[in-house]
Amino acid sequence: MRRKEKEITNRAEIESILHKARVCRLGMAEGRRPYIIPLCFGYRDNTLYFHTARKGKKLEILKKNDDVCFECDIDHQLTRSEKPCDWGMEFRSVIGFGKASLIEDRSSRQSALDVIMEHYSGVSTFEYPDKILGKTVMIKVDIESMTGKKSDSL
Repeated sequence: MRRKEKEITNRAEIESILHKARVCRLGMAEGRRPYIIPLCFGYRDNTLYFHTARKGKKLEILKKNDDVCFECDIDHQLTRSEKPCDWGMEFRSVIGFGKASLIEDRSSRQSALDVIMEHYSGVSTFEYPDKILGKTVMIKVDIESMTGKKSDSL
């Protein structure tokens, strides 16, 4: 990171950002072309979880290239100034890299959905209709590395 004074190195603080974020942007590469998509997600034990339909661009890309990056950000606040070049943005963010895989078995898909639902509701166990579980694919990202960043005033 170029601006070391903005770097967050404390693992608990980085994970706090992940727990507070409401959207995670998942970046993939189709050949030389990048593809990024905002998704609902869950985080637990150095792993991100996403859900998707059984068909679509994400799955096509991930089946060919399991290398991904991700980004989450929180605490956005525009800082104004008299001088245009002194405007800025307060924020905290996490960027990371990992390997994506698809979760195939029903029990593991249900557990992954529970992680996502807990992220948004605070409740850890749910019942899912077989019809919904049958149409849902779960993406698991094993995080290889991640860094945090914050604006100067946070």
